[in-house]
Amino acid sequence: MPEKDPNIIVLQNVRLSYPALFKPRSSDDNPQAEPKYSAALILDDAKDAAQIKAIQSRIDAIVKEKFKGNAKVLKGTCLRDGAEKDGQDGYGTGTHFVSASSTRRPTVIDAKKQPLTADDNKPYAGCYVHASIRLWPQDNKYGKRVNAELRAVVFSKDGEPLGGNVPVNVDEDFDGLIDATAEDGM
Repeated sequence: MPEKDPNIIVLQNVRLSYPALFKPRSSDDNPQAEPKYSAALILDDAKDAAQIKAIQSRIDAIVKEKFKGNAKVLKGTCLRDGAEKDGQDGYGTGTHFVSASSTRRPTVIDAKKQPLTADDNKPYAGCYVHASIRLWPQDNKYGKRVNAELRAVVFSKDGEPLGGNVPVNVDEDFDGLIDATAEDGM
């Protein structure tokens, strides 16, 4: 049996943000770059302290192995302080987030291991997911970093939608208009 990759981390019940799970998208920073599947995974500093520590420990190990322990050479890592996105839904002081992406579409399933599609409207920004990521060192013309590959996402439970991504309640928004319009022959 092959040895488990120590760089694979499974995050549990983290909040999903900026999901591009079914269709790849280009980076805002570099629209010319190859589109990727991606997501940000938000962790609560108190509730998810052990998960944050596990990610940071693995990042430290990669820095030691690949960059001879010199973290100063890094342009950054996939684990970032949520305070840098303070003011955005779900982020802020008391959170961290992991940016993960892949050129291959990640496996996206529900808790019963059934495949999900974009038509299922799950997962969505703000829900909770389990996510499998693989940390890896980048050392190329774009710089030195520790990145995360997005491998799989499991919809765990509903959460408050982020970024105004609240479904429209047609009955409430158009109360009386639709029936009246139909009667007028419009």
